[in-house]
Amino acid sequence: MTDDTPSGKRAENVTFPDVGLLRIDHVGIAVADLDEALRFYADSFGLHCVHQETNEEQGVREAMLAVGDGDGPRLQLLAPLRPDSAIAKFLDRNGPGLQQLAYTVTDVEAAAAALRARGLRLLYDAPKRGTGGSRINFVHPKDAGGVLVELVEPASGGTPVG
Repeated sequence: MTDDTPSGKRAENVTFPDVGLLRIDHVGIAVADLDEALRFYADSFGLHCVHQETNEEQGVREAMLAVGDGDGPRLQLLAPLRPDSAIAKFLDRNGPGLQQLAYTVTDVEAAAAALRARGLRLLYDAPKRGTGGSRINFVHPKDAGGVLVELVEPASGGTPVG
């Protein structure tokens, strides 16, 4: 196996642990007003909210929306609670829109270790609390083609929120 690392160096015969991605968990969208965004997605696209919460640690109000029968990946709406939150800073820089792509993993720490072994940087040394009590970490967007990638280990052992 050949490793094409972000540094451009090639390492021959390197074996990496499996990252363990199970599926796309959700796509995160930064919004300025959660209630307004919930109405828009319900009225415009027929999406329905299956979960809402406030995450003080992350500085967001959030909602998970389902498409159709509710099976499959979710759409996550993220609104800032305070001006110093990551979502508030994202909105200041970019305006509302796509903010992250999240994958479900069985073990967020093992996935993070596998990605670090590949030379990718993660935002946290240890997982943080995410939606519905999940454990999360993020791959730095500069190491993932400009995309903020979230790793989500669901609290219920793999069952999506909702």
